[in-house]
Amino acid sequence: MLRRVFVSLVASFALTGCVLYAPIDLGSLGGPGELRETLVEGTTGPKIVLVDITGEISDAEERSNFAFAQRPSIVAETKNVLDRAAADDDVVALLLRINSPGGSVSASDTLYHEIKAWKDENKKPVFAYFNGISASGAYYTAMAADHIVAHPACVTGSIGVIMPGLSIEGLMEKYGVADQTLTSGPYKDAGSMFRDMRPDERKQLQSVIDDLYHRFTSVVALGRPGLDAAKIHTLADGRVYSADQALAAGLVDELGYLDDTVAAIQKQAGIKESRVVVYHRSNSVRENIYSRAMGAPDLSLQALELGLASLRRSALAPGFYYLWPAALTP
Repeated sequence: MLRRVFVSLVASFALTGCVLYAPIDLGSLGGPGELRETLVEGTTGPKIVLVDITGEISDAEERSNFAFAQRPSIVAETKNVLDRAAADDDVVALLLRINSPGGSVSASDTLYHEIKAWKDENKKPVFAYFNGISASGAYYTAMAADHIVAHPACVTGSIGVIMPGLSIEGLMEKYGVADQTLTSGPYKDAGSMFRDMRPDERKQLQSVIDDLYHRFTSVVALGRPGLDAAKIHTLADGRVYSADQALAAGLVDELGYLDDTVAAIQKQAGIKESRVVVYHRSNSVRENIYSRAMGAPDLSLQALELGLASLRRSALAPGFYYLWPAALTP
């Protein structure tokens, strides 16, 4: 009953535009919960850890403005899962289930680095399964895997870098508003929305994008050794590919479903049976191998709060991204 009252209050505040200025301590109600293991498929044999990489890749903690709900960032949570998998001798492989449009350059690179380091240190295979959308930074992350299986209806690719931006200089002039920003150097406010970008600024920022793009293609070259530099450059023009197109281009290894990926892992590991497990928070539900990454849909205060926080993020923050923006949900 108390929870329902809180949910009603939160919904009311969201609809009326009211803001809470005093933090309310609800104890563990908004906490992420304890990380626990759940068996989602199989009964005997070594363990395959199913690691979900879902949504925009970021190193920012999910926290609502009401401070009721919080959730570790996708980078931090994946690190928690990797550490736990490394400590379990029964684990024979990781299975990355990816459904993401990518994210920030640094977060995508960190996620890739942590997964690759786990693979190198533990000498165990990592398989990636592309489910839905696995684009840009999500594809970058998958380059840490030994083998990639793509759902027949998935979309992938979007290899490249984007720096979002706009100029409202003309709009400001229309209403008699002038920018009077002071800087310590001519490039300090490069890309500012309050004025049009000068050609020299555009060239300088493009050089940063070019460096980050080179890093992306270098990671692809390491992860897809069958592709030469010229082929990668042709493929990496920012476009997305269907699963069939990605397979023909050599961006993935095969098409299939989640159970096909499990079977491929078993074949490589030389085992006939396996147990697929997930490490998830105690306040989420994982019933089978197809359960959602963050648990079944619910109307809890935490779910509502995180949903409201997502609705408040109407645009990308300034920065550089390995991201397919068309796939973002406002």
